[in-house]
Amino acid sequence: MERTENTGRRTIVTGWLQIAAGLLIFALGVHLTIYANIGLAPWDCLGMGIAKHTPLNYGIAMTLIAVTVLIIDLLLKERIGFGTVIDALLTGNFVQMFNSLNPFPENTSLLRGIAVMLAGFVFMALGMFVYMRAEQCCGPRDALLVALGKRMPRVPIGMVEIIMWSVVLLCGWLLGGPVGIGTLISTLGAGLVMQLVYRLIRFEPRSLHHRALTETLQVLCGRTHTEREEKI
Repeated sequence: MERTENTGRRTIVTGWLQIAAGLLIFALGVHLTIYANIGLAPWDCLGMGIAKHTPLNYGIAMTLIAVTVLIIDLLLKERIGFGTVIDALLTGNFVQMFNSLNPFPENTSLLRGIAVMLAGFVFMALGMFVYMRAEQCCGPRDALLVALGKRMPRVPIGMVEIIMWSVVLLCGWLLGGPVGIGTLISTLGAGLVMQLVYRLIRFEPRSLHHRALTETLQVLCGRTHTEREEKI
């Protein structure tokens, strides 16, 4: 029993390192879409739109969006786990790190920007693959993608992302958020690239069985299902 518990703890801790690695890859992809300098992504467009009509600045607006999406995830009965917490703590800092370390001058070429943005989508998809495989739940937006995907089982997950990002973009545009060529490319391209990458590596996010925060804590504390039954 003790050996099994130690193995379970080791798997969880190893999973945290895997999540961090996946988020680092994902953040590199986000950085590339920013460096492309051809327009905001749909979620950023929505954040700018909210900031335009409220006293909130962009950063607070994006935090409000994240909290709102998290509430929607809970209403859709998606699990919240250590992956969600680690995502919230690391992703923004990783993106900022790449933005600060970037040695290249500001991009002014549309064609180069499109190529860089598409490369960013590849890294984002691969990063999601790495950290989701730890099966310790997703960040709020990825959890929403999976939740919607489960409710549209016959629709490819990449197409689900296109639908989701299109709705987000529409809301941002109606609120007056800036829309550029990069925004439109993000809305369509991210989902298409994701679908292509996941088809090549044969990955289906909807098939994963994530471990919730409480379940993970029980394993770390050595509280097995059998022990809980005995106490009852």
